Amino acid sequence: MARPRRFQSDTLQHFWDRYIGDNPERIAEYEQAAADIDVARAIHTMRTQAGLTQRQLAKKVSTTASVICRLEDADYEGHSLAMLRRVAAALGKRVQIRFVPVGKPSRRRPRKAA
Repeated sequence: MARPRRFQSDTLQHFWDRYIGDNPERIAEYEQAAADIDVARAIHTMRTQAGLTQRQLAKKVSTTASVICRLEDADYEGHSLAMLRRVAAALGKRVQIRFVPVGKPSRRRPRKAA
């Protein structure tokens, strides 16, 4: 039986170089996916820290559990500012938005080895 492959410490860098590189379109797609993941993770984290189920949060927001489930899905791209504000308010939070220059390196982008 073959041993599972062990990933090298530079695996993420290799992925970046091979699939994303300096391609502006792929960088933009990557950044958008990262933003979607951040939103989904933030909603899930806040909800679980508040000790709420998706159904309980949905009731506080006056929506359905399936809507909350979609908001917590990293592949979901239909976030509306109004819904995010409703979710935040139900969790005792507020939404804060930042605009950053296009092409500014992401905090997720791997650093080149020295």
